[in-house]
Amino acid sequence: MDRKMANRKLIRLSQLKSKLAAENLEEIDWVTFGVIVKKVTPQSANNGRTFSIWRLNDLRDLNQCVSLFLFGDVHKEHWKTDQGTV
Repeated sequence: MDRKMANRKLIRLSQLKSKLAAENLEEIDWVTFGVIVKKVTPQSANNGRTFSIWRLNDLRDLNQCVSLFLFGDVHKEHWKTDQGTV
């Protein structure tokens, strides 16, 4: 993990909103980790394509979640991922 994180900045999901407001994250090589705390049943968009929504949390502040929308090939490959997965 040390090798993978070399020269990268860890930003916790619970800090993401404040970091986005304060820093230009496009210029930083950053990483975040999250646990799938809730999955919504796959839904259909107006164009008929199916997508998934996951709620992610870093288990530090359970009130701070990030919603991740999965479309296209990402949805097809990962929609069966279990809740609780990191």
